[in-house]
Amino acid sequence: MRVQRIYIDTSIIGGYFDKEFDIATQQLFNEVLKGEYKIVISNITEGELLNAPEHVKTLLNDLHIDYEVIKLTADAVSLALEYIRENVVGQTSYDDCLHIAIATISRLDILVSWNFKHIVNIKRIRGYNGVNIKNGYPPIEIRSPKDIIDYEND
Repeated sequence: MRVQRIYIDTSIIGGYFDKEFDIATQQLFNEVLKGEYKIVISNITEGELLNAPEHVKTLLNDLHIDYEVIKLTADAVSLALEYIRENVVGQTSYDDCLHIAIATISRLDILVSWNFKHIVNIKRIRGYNGVNIKNGYPPIEIRSPKDIIDYEND
């Protein structure tokens, strides 16, 4: 079976240390370490991590997680702006739109986030995917770690 490539945003990395999200996030990273998923981040995520506490900045390396970094492209910027033009979210969510556009254009399997207001939200997901389809891109699965971790071993 092909290993799914999942895009994680900064909320997932910070969620490792957050009491509300730590158990599911740590389970997700355990599954990554077992080879069930391949982590992908972007240079947007790297930029957001610059202002994070040191233990958050270094988490992926500290856990010895092999990850891929995708660079922002003009096509991703264009798609992100289209999400805003189509009123999926407001201008203040531009960085969130960049994450979704990068994952969409890169044809990743799943975007994983703890951002329920602007990303993991059925109304928003339908909006993002409507714009994706209108622009010739496939829909993208957008989920929280709780939606993708394996509960069989509990």
